[in-house]
Amino acid sequence: MKSAPLNRLLASLLLGANLLTVRAAEVPRPEHPRPDAFRENWLTLNGEWQFQIDQAGDGAQRGLTAGKDLDSKITVPFCPESKLSGIGHYGLMTNVWYRRTFELPASMNGQRVRLHFGGVDYQSWVWVNGQLAGTHVGGNVSFAFDITPFLRAGQNEIVVRAFDDTASGKQPTGKQTHTISEGCVYTRTTGIWQSVWLEAVGSSFVENFSVVADPDNSRVLIEATVNGADTNLLLTAEAFAVGKSVGKETIAAHWRDNRLVVNLSEKKLWMPGSPFLYDLKFTLSRNGKTVDAVASYFGLRKVSIQGRAILINGQRVFQRTILDQGFYPDGIWTAPTDAALKHDIELSMAAGYNGARLHQKVFEPRFLYWADKLGYLVWGEFPNWGFDYAPTNYANYINEWTEVLQRDRNHPAIIGWCPFNESGAAAGEIQRIIFRETKAVDPTRPVLETSGWSHTVSNPEIRDDHDYNQVPESFKRRWMEFFSAGSGSRLPSPYSRGSGSGDLGVPFMVSEFGGIGWATTGGWGYGNGPKTEEEFYTRYAGLVDALLDNPDMFGFCYTQLTDVEQERNGLYFYDRRPKFDLKRLHAITSRAAAYEKIGPHSFHPPTSVTDPKPWQVLVGFAADTANARPFHFTTNAPVAAWPAQTFYDGAWATAFAPFGTVNNPKTTWNTSDIWLRQSFEWNGENLAEAALVIAYDEDTEVYVNGLMIWNRTGYVNGYETFAVTDTLTGALRRGANTIAIHTHQTVGGQFIDLGLLVKP
Repeated sequence: MKSAPLNRLLASLLLGANLLTVRAAEVPRPEHPRPDAFRENWLTLNGEWQFQIDQAGDGAQRGLTAGKDLDSKITVPFCPESKLSGIGHYGLMTNVWYRRTFELPASMNGQRVRLHFGGVDYQSWVWVNGQLAGTHVGGNVSFAFDITPFLRAGQNEIVVRAFDDTASGKQPTGKQTHTISEGCVYTRTTGIWQSVWLEAVGSSFVENFSVVADPDNSRVLIEATVNGADTNLLLTAEAFAVGKSVGKETIAAHWRDNRLVVNLSEKKLWMPGSPFLYDLKFTLSRNGKTVDAVASYFGLRKVSIQGRAILINGQRVFQRTILDQGFYPDGIWTAPTDAALKHDIELSMAAGYNGARLHQKVFEPRFLYWADKLGYLVWGEFPNWGFDYAPTNYANYINEWTEVLQRDRNHPAIIGWCPFNESGAAAGEIQRIIFRETKAVDPTRPVLETSGWSHTVSNPEIRDDHDYNQVPESFKRRWMEFFSAGSGSRLPSPYSRGSGSGDLGVPFMVSEFGGIGWATTGGWGYGNGPKTEEEFYTRYAGLVDALLDNPDMFGFCYTQLTDVEQERNGLYFYDRRPKFDLKRLHAITSRAAAYEKIGPHSFHPPTSVTDPKPWQVLVGFAADTANARPFHFTTNAPVAAWPAQTFYDGAWATAFAPFGTVNNPKTTWNTSDIWLRQSFEWNGENLAEAALVIAYDEDTEVYVNGLMIWNRTGYVNGYETFAVTDTLTGALRRGANTIAIHTHQTVGGQFIDLGLLVKP
């Protein structure tokens, strides 16, 4: 971005910073909620509704389904926890009720009328004039009911009941707290939290459609579903470029399996930072008369994978993404205005980013529309936190994720899907199910089965990890070594488990890093916060440079765009005021990446584990029950010579690893430091290769015979493998040897376990 446009953008951001303080207008959020599925004949139902909290859950028995006034008022589409709702109730609300009346516009008379909800958390029942119009399960995605049979002349009544049991484990809740806002969970969202509207459609109408861009052949491939019993229908899809018709096809319409190919006479690509959107119009007709018409749009954009690279229209584009949690001070999960949605994207771009992880929330279609318009890459995610992964609850999770895919798959801004975040091993079965389902619904984008931690798909398309190391030097070294260590994937069982997040030759990104706290009084950030702005810029640049300089990284995701309540590690305050010099941040973040300039290295698959020269286990980790032996350990600081082979450790306690407080340790360690020692034998054969398999939390140093062979700050989320051939060569001796480990913990849970292997 050139300096003049950047200056104009920065000026607009300062003016737009007041957007979040704008109170709801008489009709809040009046814009059409679905620019990707627009019909002219529609009516917003946002605004004042009646409202009631039903703690006992007996509202239906008390007759609240029809004709009963509720005891308070609420401004829809804002959740009752929010200030903009006019309620501001922060306690648990398992059952809530809504009621309003409306008159059908004259333009909708004689039409089929659909009642749309952008989002109701979590389970909902909808009555129209006392009759149940439908139910829906899932708090994150849009749904609609045909209410034509229930309408009457004059006043009509809508009643909604929402059931939301955040602490049950049966429903995904994302970053919504189950108790109070603390740590990295925040204020809940209950009930209606997106727009409600009426829409008139024809006796038959285009209900759903998929648009797959094929830029290689200058065309789009379309599948459309028609709802209705009319016969002799024709379905036309027509594409426009700046108002000019550039492609059209008409077919005989059926209930299902309507497939059209629209060839484009003008080829204009959608690229990040340089987007072009074609308008798209569907017309359903019979005997020359229009039965239904819906307007949409598309971008000519293709995503492909080549080795370690993700290509956008055949080009390597480094994905400079930022973590966006989609929370607002006054609206919680709901943006106060449509302009505020656009403004958040502009905030990110002003700091040099070209995309975002839409974190632990399914963002509303209006945000995705602005991402499409501005050429902003996004990863679609699902708020899996809070879900207990019991198989009895799989159906609702799978159904809702399917609805998300079907609603949002046409947005060119969405560059990939990630249905889980930091989900742990317990989610393995449903992760694999969801991975396959996602590829079946949308085979056009890469799928990351989970962001961080426990990857369970054996043949992944991409991989990632989270790393909040705050020391740029060791952060850079770790990720440079990650793609060169190699030995981890050749290790025998059970040590091969240590390379589960290792280099598999597929595209890789660090999808959470940074999180540098600033102005954290009353809240928190990751690590020790910098004391001066200059110290912040130095750390920020060092961490960002470490990944921009790594040719094998296709992207990164910095934590995070804005503060959220007590989490104070955003580049902007919660009210969207900038914390730092945006020009300086932009220059650091947006510079050319090694991935773009030279591209990833070629991946060489590991050698077979049947190598005639087998690995020798010198120190066994916990999973290697045949070779694991106890350590001498102490939590009291020893003298300086403690790593030496000659040091006497006979007075130390003895126990088996792992040591710690998390991940089922065999031995409890709950202090700030632990020192470990163990003796082992080596036969003295020529040392060709050495590998350290280790899980540590946090800062760890490893010595052999008094010489440091490895050290890291920060922590890892599982066992990882590091090549230590060079450092171990100078330390190892024929016969008796001693390994010594020191691990220091600052915050959170402790953990240390390791194995050391060599190959002649």
